[in-house]
Amino acid sequence: MLPVNEAEALILNLVQPLDSQQDAEVVDLSSAAGRILATPVTSQLDFPHWDNSAMDGYAVRYADVQNCSAEQPAILEIVEEIPCGFEPQVTIQPGQAARILTGSMMPDGADTVVMQEVTKREGDRVVILTAPQPQAFVRHRAAFYQAGTPLLPAGIALNAPEIAVLAAAQCTELPVYRRPRVAILSTGDELVTPDQPLQPGKIVDSNQYALAAIVAQSGAIPLMMGIVRDEREALKEAIASAISTADIVLSTGGVSVGDYDYVEEILAQLGAEIHIRSVAVKPGKPLTVATFPQNRKMGSGAAENQLFINKPVLYFGIPGNPVSALVSFWRFVQPALRKLSGLSQGWEPIWVKARSLHDLRSDGKRESYLWGCLNLKDGDFEFQLAGGSHSSGNLINLANTNGLAVVPVGTTFIPAGEQVLVLKI
Repeated sequence: MLPVNEAEALILNLVQPLDSQQDAEVVDLSSAAGRILATPVTSQLDFPHWDNSAMDGYAVRYADVQNCSAEQPAILEIVEEIPCGFEPQVTIQPGQAARILTGSMMPDGADTVVMQEVTKREGDRVVILTAPQPQAFVRHRAAFYQAGTPLLPAGIALNAPEIAVLAAAQCTELPVYRRPRVAILSTGDELVTPDQPLQPGKIVDSNQYALAAIVAQSGAIPLMMGIVRDEREALKEAIASAISTADIVLSTGGVSVGDYDYVEEILAQLGAEIHIRSVAVKPGKPLTVATFPQNRKMGSGAAENQLFINKPVLYFGIPGNPVSALVSFWRFVQPALRKLSGLSQGWEPIWVKARSLHDLRSDGKRESYLWGCLNLKDGDFEFQLAGGSHSSGNLINLANTNGLAVVPVGTTFIPAGEQVLVLKI
């Protein structure tokens, strides 16, 4: 069994991120939310586009007001009103001012804004009662961004702030990475779909739906390939089909040491290189990780030699127990999927330290994950253990949880009130 950190590092080193040329597509701005930018974006606009006022007040020449005070105010003639969206028509001359609003364009000749709170209006004149600082409340053209320079770097997720920047920069079409395709198949004669009658001894396949949901939430395209029976040829055909269409393949079940666990055998037949067979983690010990290199023939038979993999494929065989399947995804698959998607950073698991509200127990033999709720209270995180059994088959108490507390190898007990490392999910 590999230690968890070694398994994580090995998996992430196996990931080949999408190519910014071959795996890019252009989308319009309204469809760009959540996508990963494939190439840097520049704009032909300066930000601000022109000098403008950061305050309601009066645009003036600093030379006219630099020595004024309440005792010796400067009295200026108001020669123009400049509302937002209006281009000034007058050049400010000595002894003149323009009424200006926040965001309005500065008129020629003016270099400073006096806020209205230190002025007094008298008809077509304004009395300046306090001397401002030079260039006070003026936002200068290109102070935030200069046209032609990089605006946003490649490899970032386009969320609300980035979308706002792109809209303001009039970038209406964007190069983004295509969404990774993740094939999901469940193995086992005992499985039935949620819409089938549940006969004695059968189990509803929840993994297919749970993994499809979390794959979609991760920004990828889930390919639900259904249930595959415990038959070598059927499983081989299903895996071969998945490999030919997806960037990542997830199969649940069939990776332990049971009589019908054929996954590793079939992967070897199809030419995969198997890197991981088990990890010292609980739940989720049986974990098969394999790769199919790019431009490689898949299989050994004459017909199979006609099938080429034209892209690298990463294969995860994860346990069939529902909790084990999700924990394996959160801990190992999701970071790999994020890195594959083109993110330049931020694809690693997110860890926080939290005070446990309950005693945490483990047998100490493997790194153990206990699920529960992570909450922020008075600036510090608290972890509340989910009630009920923490069995890998108990999916029920996993609902409404958002964190996995870690009990390290060699530790059997962490008392309530102690700090614990928690994986945010």
